[in-house]
Amino acid sequence: MRFTTLLLVAATMGQFATVRAAEPATKADTAEQIVAKVCSACHASDGNSATPANPVLAGQHAEYTAKQLANFKSGERKNPVMLGMASTLAPEDMKKLGEYFQQQKTKPRSAKDPELVKVGQQIYRGGIMAKGIAACTSCHGANGGGIPAQYPRIAGQHAEYTSAQLMSFRIGERANDPNKMMRTIAAKLSDVEIKAVAEYIAGLR
Repeated sequence: MRFTTLLLVAATMGQFATVRAAEPATKADTAEQIVAKVCSACHASDGNSATPANPVLAGQHAEYTAKQLANFKSGERKNPVMLGMASTLAPEDMKKLGEYFQQQKTKPRSAKDPELVKVGQQIYRGGIMAKGIAACTSCHGANGGGIPAQYPRIAGQHAEYTSAQLMSFRIGERANDPNKMMRTIAAKLSDVEIKAVAEYIAGLR
């Protein structure tokens, strides 16, 4: 059965976007076929999303991507668009997608605001001692590569998307972080600090 109805839905950044409902994946589908049916409209076939509201998936750790998809499907991570997309996927499909996107090469991106980058670099590398915030490098690495199965790759991610996720963690809207780790950190960050660290991350390679 094919679902071709166009849905008008609210995107992560509070803007509206028209998204084609996903076709259900089947057991026989390859990763490439699932990507074409479910993912490519928002994230591009190689995972290098051109839209800041949609995250870059290229190069992301397979386990992390599969976990996020499972969290979207279960409702543990709330997003009306991704709930619809993930609901068509079986655990094996999620594993396939994670492995597929991990193999894709990330297209380099650059930070846009030099002043914010300076502030963001200080936070990313050294944390904020006065607020009890540890350096981002302790979990995500100096180059933003993360640690497979534990912490995601964040290098080269759209600054707008990173900011939106940190804001979401800060207010508790996103709550699928183990041991409330990101919620605890984000709660201590100001709007400017969030934008600064997101800007710095966008330029990491």
